[in-house]
Amino acid sequence: MTEFSEFSLDASILKALEKVDYKTATPVQAVAIPHILAGRDIIALAQTGSGKTAACSIPICQKVDLNKSGIQALVLVPTRELALQYSAEVQKVGAVKGVKVFAVIGGEDASLQRAKLNSGVHVLIATPGRLIDFIYNRSISLNAVETVILDEADEMLSMGFYDDLEFIIQCLIHEHQTLLFSATMPKAITKLAKLHMKDPEELVLERKDDSLGQIDHRFLYCTHTRRTIDLKEMLEDLNPTQAIIFCHSRIQVEQVARELKREFGDTDYLHAGMAQNLRQVVTNKFRQGKFRFLVATDVASRGLDFSNVSHVFIYQLSDDPCLYVHRAGRTGRYNKKGMVITLVTKRELSSLNKVMALLKQDPVWISEPPSSQERASSSPPRRKGRSRKR
Repeated sequence: MTEFSEFSLDASILKALEKVDYKTATPVQAVAIPHILAGRDIIALAQTGSGKTAACSIPICQKVDLNKSGIQALVLVPTRELALQYSAEVQKVGAVKGVKVFAVIGGEDASLQRAKLNSGVHVLIATPGRLIDFIYNRSISLNAVETVILDEADEMLSMGFYDDLEFIIQCLIHEHQTLLFSATMPKAITKLAKLHMKDPEELVLERKDDSLGQIDHRFLYCTHTRRTIDLKEMLEDLNPTQAIIFCHSRIQVEQVARELKREFGDTDYLHAGMAQNLRQVVTNKFRQGKFRFLVATDVASRGLDFSNVSHVFIYQLSDDPCLYVHRAGRTGRYNKKGMVITLVTKRELSSLNKVMALLKQDPVWISEPPSSQERASSSPPRRKGRSRKR
């Protein structure tokens, strides 16, 4: 066990941690905090639910100099919900010291956000799109930024933010520290690191209990027409404390939510097409346990902290196995057991093969499994002929 007092933190930071009942550092925090305080660039492979938000917020609040004006730490995240959650975490850690924290996100009044920035902010959390708007309009200065954090970096890249991140980083022409956190490590992240980081320390920041190991992964083979029926039967049989049902599209989210609300009540939905204030209301109500079933797109899979989710249901499997990791990470948090149940049709068997390769295990079926012939036919065919030189 590592005590926070061992990191030589300010008394104000330690008092804030005590107020929120942060007593000892998680393994992730114990490894990351000394590197960040020392000013090293780091590339960290860290699963959601491992304590990485606090692993960043504690040292960046420690490093803030209240006598300096301007933004000293910039945190980039993929979604509005994650930006607000991250902001709340930094505010808790920096409250006693007097660290000023703000989140700049789309969907809210830009003039009000501009006024807040003008009043003084030490730590800024932002989604790339809105931050770039402010940079273009000369509404923000990044000249005082000493630390840049790219959180859920793989998700930002999968959402098409590579060019945006490149642009933002290139605006920081002065010396600064860069911290990159990701649940997976695609090639684009390695490319970004080589271009913009200086001798980064590579850390594998996993909890000792292994977040995916805390989760029971189950699969149900079904037909397209029975998908919703099977989902309702499982919700009835398993009686989750709270569950998130991940769907492929906004239309699918609303369709499934209507079916579940008709059957069970106690259901709401979340997707990026909703107004920001409504998205935040739904997120807060679910976090407070005011309804049981949240039907959502992957806007709810990226780093959001829902501590009472006992089950995740994947209504339609994505072809990107990394999305499975993020979706699964919404359960099994804080040493609790969790279960992920994925509905798989014949069309999705090839996607299932990718997920199982990532999990390094065979699927556990809770229904009649697909035949070996069906599984074999789902494997990608070998290309014939000579391969072209690249």
